[in-house]
Amino acid sequence: MPESADNLYDAVIVGGGPSGLTAAIYLARARYRVLVVEKEKTGGQITITADVVNYPGLERVSGEELTDVMRKQATNFGAEFLAAEVRTLSLDGPVKTVTTSAGDLRTFGIVLAPGAQPRMVGFDGEAKYKGRGVAYCATCDGEFFTGLEVLVVGGGAAAAEESVFLTKYAKHVTILVRGDAFKCDRVLVEQVEANPKITVRYHTTLDRVDGDTVLRSAQLRDTATNETTDYAPPSGETFGVFVFAGYQPATEFLQGTVELTDAGYIVTDANLKTAVDGVYAAGDVRVKPLRQVVTAVADGAIAATELERHIARMQTETGFVPRPPHAVSSLPAAEPAPAAEPPAAPSGAFLSADMRAQLHTLFGKMEHPIELRASLDERPISTEVRGFLGELTQASDQITSSIDEAPTGLLPSIALWREGQATGLSFHGVPGGHEFNSFVIGIYNAGGPGQPIDDATLARIAAIDKPTDIKVFVSLSCTMCPTTVTSAQQIAARNPLVTAAVYDLNHFPELRQQYSVMSVPCMVVNDHFVTFGKMAVPEVLDAIASADEVS
Repeated sequence: MPESADNLYDAVIVGGGPSGLTAAIYLARARYRVLVVEKEKTGGQITITADVVNYPGLERVSGEELTDVMRKQATNFGAEFLAAEVRTLSLDGPVKTVTTSAGDLRTFGIVLAPGAQPRMVGFDGEAKYKGRGVAYCATCDGEFFTGLEVLVVGGGAAAAEESVFLTKYAKHVTILVRGDAFKCDRVLVEQVEANPKITVRYHTTLDRVDGDTVLRSAQLRDTATNETTDYAPPSGETFGVFVFAGYQPATEFLQGTVELTDAGYIVTDANLKTAVDGVYAAGDVRVKPLRQVVTAVADGAIAATELERHIARMQTETGFVPRPPHAVSSLPAAEPAPAAEPPAAPSGAFLSADMRAQLHTLFGKMEHPIELRASLDERPISTEVRGFLGELTQASDQITSSIDEAPTGLLPSIALWREGQATGLSFHGVPGGHEFNSFVIGIYNAGGPGQPIDDATLARIAAIDKPTDIKVFVSLSCTMCPTTVTSAQQIAARNPLVTAAVYDLNHFPELRQQYSVMSVPCMVVNDHFVTFGKMAVPEVLDAIASADEVS
């Protein structure tokens, strides 16, 4: 039982996608104390969708725009947000415990909405060439295949939609469909069939891919005749393989706590309740016939409404009524409005009034001021860096900037300094798009106190006893990159032996060639250990350990 209502929540929502955000809107509007825990950027998988055209009431909207509005609604109703990874659940008794990378949370009820991850198909060479030609996110990686041929594996709505999107970059797209037809609505199929840059091969699977540092060849199989054919792009070229073969639920942490199917989906009743009182599931992680944004938000509403009855009963039985804290400590976007009026807006176009207010509040909590030292060249991107710094420094007197008169290295860059000492954190390019939040969080981590980390992870960070250089290569359109960036920065901010430099690959093609990068996020440790994909802090620490083993 909690010591008081101050450290207790009515509901903890695991996952910040459409279903989790909807549950937060309903519960917070009902005046319950609600916390949304999301280890990555809120919004979920839908944020990588450029155009959502089948959400009722909105003719066309990006996935990111849609979920940004949802988050703002939840925040305005009083929902709190925490950037952390949920590790285990303790579900016995009226008060349940959610153990996260930021500590334990106590709550009367839980909504499980962690979403799903892209599923690997298992063809020969898939894991080996992941990031070097095999990709899973057209929005994140499509630009890397400009002017090249692309194979798409999958026959559902995602494969059809993303193939059309990829024609913006690729010379030609060939879709490999295992069956004799697409499994999606006819409108999507018609868009695919009408596109002159798309060819569809039915009854076809991908057996293997091969190459050197990038893809050079593939073997296709006819599922009707079992005959194989070799595929190769024009001489001297590489090609891409995008896999859109469904998703696997992110439920590994739930083993032994709630009932799961063999495929890992959560089993619920018609009211979305699991077999455990006070625990509900919503969105892509539960057993359901259709996984779309509209069904995700419906799930969130149903789960929240049903959970309200349980919460009210628990408040009566225990005598505890959770109270919100005086201040919310979480991601920058969830910070409360500033007590004082922030500085007036500069004339540039990087920061909106809301963003300035949030930055003013967040930076005002830092223990140490941060200096942003820019190293610039003559390219237009350096002019953008100047403008960006001009606006950022006007958001808070805790942030200053300077220009290096004798720049070295890959330019432009912004290095974070604290009290005359380099923090080891830097960004090469302009930290816009999805990297704006990670850059802001990097400043907060460098200035302290930073994002909370559990004691065991802090001990692992402190145990790094040799110089460790981390490079993270990103695209500003990538929704998965900020997780890896923030994780590397958290480590560098807490161990002076570690540096974390982030590079927008759009401005540094030489790095793409040097490390054969065809997908982001890409992380390079000590210039020799290369890995791809989004990683939380423990996974980055694992990569550092692996780099030491092969050095």
